[in-house]
Amino acid sequence: MKQQFSSKFISALFCGVAIALSTAVIAQNSQSTVIVSGSRFQENLNEVPANVKVITREEISNSSSNNIPEVLSQIGGLNVKYSSGNPLNLDASVDMGGYGATANSTTLILVDGQRLNPIDSGTINWESIPIDSIERIEVLQGGASVQYGNGAVGGVINIITNGGAKNLNQASVTYGSYNTLINNAILRNKLNDTTIQLTANTSNTDGWRQNSAANAYSFDGKVTQSLGGIDQIYADIFFNHSNSQTPGSVLGQAGAGNPQSARAAFIGSTTTTDNAGIRAGFIKAINSQLTFDIDGIYSNKNSNNNAPALPYTYFSLSPNWQLAVSPKMKANFGDWGTTVVGYDFNQASQSSSSGSTFSTTSLQQNVSVLNQSLYLVSRIPLMMVNGLEASGGFRHQAQNASTNDLSTGSTISASQKYSANAGDAALNYNYQSGQKIFIKWDQSYRFPNTDEFWGFDPNANGGYGAPAFNGILKPQISQTYSAGGDWNIHQSHLSALVFQSVTQNEIRYDPSTYGNINTIGNINRTGFIFDSSSNLTRNLTLAGGGKIQRSTYATGSISGVGVGLSPTLLLNARAQYMFNSSWSAGAVVNYVGNQNYDADPAITNSLAKIPSYVAADIYASYKANSWESRLMIKNIGGNSYATTGGYNPTKGYYYYPTTPTTYFVTAKYNF
Repeated sequence: MKQQFSSKFISALFCGVAIALSTAVIAQNSQSTVIVSGSRFQENLNEVPANVKVITREEISNSSSNNIPEVLSQIGGLNVKYSSGNPLNLDASVDMGGYGATANSTTLILVDGQRLNPIDSGTINWESIPIDSIERIEVLQGGASVQYGNGAVGGVINIITNGGAKNLNQASVTYGSYNTLINNAILRNKLNDTTIQLTANTSNTDGWRQNSAANAYSFDGKVTQSLGGIDQIYADIFFNHSNSQTPGSVLGQAGAGNPQSARAAFIGSTTTTDNAGIRAGFIKAINSQLTFDIDGIYSNKNSNNNAPALPYTYFSLSPNWQLAVSPKMKANFGDWGTTVVGYDFNQASQSSSSGSTFSTTSLQQNVSVLNQSLYLVSRIPLMMVNGLEASGGFRHQAQNASTNDLSTGSTISASQKYSANAGDAALNYNYQSGQKIFIKWDQSYRFPNTDEFWGFDPNANGGYGAPAFNGILKPQISQTYSAGGDWNIHQSHLSALVFQSVTQNEIRYDPSTYGNINTIGNINRTGFIFDSSSNLTRNLTLAGGGKIQRSTYATGSISGVGVGLSPTLLLNARAQYMFNSSWSAGAVVNYVGNQNYDADPAITNSLAKIPSYVAADIYASYKANSWESRLMIKNIGGNSYATTGGYNPTKGYYYYPTTPTTYFVTAKYNF
């Protein structure tokens, strides 16, 4: 594959930046930064025994990011994978724990504390959140199932749209390569104690690859009523629509063939999604010690897939709905600490029907799941040492799942009840203002997605294949030991985390049987994460971070084999320079090390690897009165690379190429 910079050069560059930042020891000040991801109530970042990065609205605005996945990759330094072949990145997935192909199911995505992950293995509807509606993004590394339950295994990304106190009215338009047009607008105004926020986005692109055009639009309307003090109530309605063509993978090892071409079987194929719903919440300080909070969401989502270029015209329709309610209470005992007690209720239903022109047989599956859980989180100051706190928590979740499968002309029904427990215990030591260290143990879990109840039978329907019920799988359980710290010195910030985890019954797809399984034996993960930033001068800010990780099978003949799509090294470096009050420029560079293809672990060591790659972006901004303009150049080295790919025993290697160098111009007006 085309590579403009050597891996040794890039590694040396990143190490140099990291050393410079460390010895320099805008940094977020953990003494004043308030987050909600640690306990689902507001608390000081320094009180949370976890590695949490806060991406602010200003950082997003002063970046080269056009969408949320780019924000998480460029500012968050996370491992983001793309397969669409266009700049909108509607299908992006984020892997925070080295879980590879199941990253979408092990990284929990929240909007104002309420989950965005679908109940199946589908992609996150990033387009449902207009980027201008975001106030900040909290990125919590590691397991958090005590606080959030199912799926909070590798990490949690909490996208906060609760607008600030200031009025904000602005509109922007971005135009760039492949006829990409992105429009954003936000209207946020406060009248007495009522804040009304309206945000909207439209995005269109012709795409770089053949059959990769896409369009999306979203709307969000939020009304927040302050009731005095911290008391408030809010309601938030949302709607989004997306329609994207599907080019499919490119056959061969990464870099082979024509990366712009679409697979013949995918010509004309499309995926259309409509998603709408309402979020609401209420918080009330009952007295100086007790605070009550309740929030909930109802959403209805419909997806439609069409593939007219197959030997037969194939279609599928997957409607689903979801209802969740989460009441919780926080008790503040002063010098004796705090305790949070909560209950989570979640009910969802999904049906899937598919068919084709070669047969009148309709394939149908129906699933319903009911989740209920109770949890407790406590924090207790240890008075014998000033600044030392112990914390811990526990959650018990029970899931009832039932399904009907009508794929062969006869109905297969199944029901199953499984439960899982989560727990954590930690010591957090604030030994000096703006500086903390912590140690932690946690147990987290994830239940199978609804579509993981089925595999695939290639011999069904006259050899055209059909879904095959493979049973309701057990939840996977992960235990993690970690230690880390957070340091703020002058205008510099440094955080670090070292971790080791063991997962049992990990849910994955088995290409040898075409079914989903609970992995026999353990899968081990170890790693080190760091992030740093510093205002070196009044005009120059540097930031950098990285992750060294290893994810391996630990049992039997595949012991020591690396998990597919889990790179061992991630590095990120960012810089911004303010020439004056009007002009600024910046750059971001990401390095991702080589990784195994997604394949049967029994043959992984005999296969090639997806090569490492470097992606670099630069931008320049100009501000004048109410106007702001920005020029962005993405992938300036023109590197041809792939973030994901696999190996199929019958078709061999395949990969999904990313876009080459692209150019964008943005104009924004504040009124």
